[in-house]
Parts: sequence; C-alpha cells; structure tokens
Amino acid sequence: MTLPNAANTCINCLKSQIDITEGISKNMQLNHCRECNRYQRPPWVAVELESSELLSLCLKQIKGLKRVKLLDASFIWTEPHSRRIKVKLTVQKEVEQNTMLQQTFQVEFVVTNLQCDDCKVTYTPHTWTAQVQCRQRVPHKRTFLYLEQLILKHNAHEKTIGIKECPDGLDFQYKQPSHANRLIQFVNANFVARDKKTRQLISHNEQNGTYHYKYTNILELAPICRDDLVILTPKLKKALGGIGPLILVYKVTTSIHIVDI
Repeated sequence: MTLPNAANTCINCLKSQIDITEGISKNMQLNHCRECNRYQRPPWVAVELESSELLSLCLKQIKGLKRVKLLDASFIWTEPHSRRIKVKLTVQKEVEQNTMLQQTFQVEFVVTNLQCDDCKVTYTPHTWTAQVQCRQRVPHKRTFLYLEQLILKHNAHEKTIGIKECPDGLDFQYKQPSHANRLIQFVNANFVARDKKTRQLISHNEQNGTYHYKYTNILELAPICRDDLVILTPKLKKALGGIGPLILVYKVTTSIHIVDI
C-alpha cells in the first residue's frame, strides 16, 4: 500500500527520478602529515583511524551536506595501506510537501601526504624563538630518564619543533616562549629543579621600535637520583636535625626523600 503524497507518485518511483544527494561531494581529498601522523581539519589534529574524531573531521570536509538531514554515518572498512577512507552516509530530504526521501550513499576520501607547517619548521634551521636546555649533571641520569618517560606519557612535548641531544641532557626548541614555559612548569611540578632565563637580541627595527629576541631557559635537575648514597657535611647534618653522615635516597619528586642509615 502506497501512502498518498503531493507528487502522486510512490516512493520507489520518486527515488528513481530524484537524487537527493546531488550536489554533495562523493570524492574528496584528505591531507595527512606522515611526520606527526596528523590530519588537516584545519588546523592539524591527531586522530586515530576509524575513530569518532576522524568521522567528524571527514563530515566537515564534505561539501553540500548541509542541504540534507544527516541520519547516520559510519566507516566502510578499507586496507590501511590503500590510502582510502570510505564513509557510508544516510541522509533525508523533503522533496514535496510532507514527502520525505531517504537515501544511502558513500563518500571516498583519498589520503594525500602533505607536510604540516610545524613539521616544515623542524627542517628549517634557526627558526626557534625559545629553547629549554634541560640538564642533569651526573654520570647516571636516572631522574632524567624518568623525566623522559613522563614527557612521553603526558605528551608534554606537543609544541616542540626540535629536540637536540647534548652531553648532559636535551635541548627542546619552541616557536613561542609560552610553549617553553609549559615544559618548565611541567618539570617543576614533578621534580626538584632550578631554572634560569636569558635572552639574546637578534634584530631591532628602529623605525617602529620592535625587538626580536631568542630566549634560552636553562633547567637543571637536582644531581641526586633514586638509590644514591649521599655523604652529608657536618653543617648539613646539623641542619637536618643531627642525622648520621650517610643517607640513602629512596625517592625523588618535588622533594628528596631520604633514609638515615
């Protein structure tokens, strides 16, 4: 039984005559950076394959989708190496008065490798504005190794545009001083450290009174690590309440925890 409508035509015949997906892009290009594994929205964002975030990113790229009502969207599985992302969409649109048409179709995205701006900067010398020289001046850098694990775990290096290895630690390079300050705050929130800030004048425009500086932050971790055996001076023994000359360090965080042996 066919319900009456303004077109006096059954739904199947309407579907054969009217394509409500006309004007909607079926083939799209999605930019992907191989260096940082991010997709261009813009801005560049890190999302996992077949995640809800990637689905949302894809839907925003489709042109003409606002002309219809989106009912459902899902991924169609493809081989990861195929560089293709397929999305199945179900849309609805009113074609006549009180006559709604529903249609399912797919949109294919071709993943194109394109280097993002942040990764381009890492291949260009002398582009950093601020750097953090993180150091621990001891032969065994157990605290520094733990710091590296925390940085990776909490993604504290997100805004870093370059990392340079040095004998006593690492140099983290940034485009803005505020990004460098975030790393300093992260380290100070987890370890005993002291920092010193310096700046160097790079250029000066006398006409408009602007100055271009490069900022260097020296961040030095305490040279005491977990499981270290420490010999105290008489003055320090007295300041600590008259404990013995030998102490064992069993934990290093924002304070140093010791055991009097």
